[in-house]
Amino acid sequence: MASEAQQNHLIIIEDDKGRREFTLDSPVYSIGRDPKCDIRLISQFVSRRHATLVQLPKEEGDGYYYRIVDGNLKGKASSNGLIINGKKEAAHDLKDEDRIVFGPGVDATYYMLNRDAISTVPPDE
Repeated sequence: MASEAQQNHLIIIEDDKGRREFTLDSPVYSIGRDPKCDIRLISQFVSRRHATLVQLPKEEGDGYYYRIVDGNLKGKASSNGLIINGKKEAAHDLKDEDRIVFGPGVDATYYMLNRDAISTVPPDE
């Protein structure tokens, strides 16, 4: 049975600074151009507080997932919005390999990796 410690939540950002990887484990992340953001995006096309990632418990009670919300948690949306898997959305429960577009040349891919599923398979099977 997988536990929170055995899940890796990862977001890979590609922007004007290049490709960067962030392991997610905190309850909330701010994403945007502002230097105070937890995940800073480098592009003139991104709002200062473009999006927020919120950690939520899975319904099954084992582990968690992340929801991305356009803008901040007080309801202020970003200028350009979020496009997730080709569709403009105000909020989205992220799933493995979801593609997020923040603006021209600024995107991310979310991964939810389960180390337990890999490490529990016996090597000779």
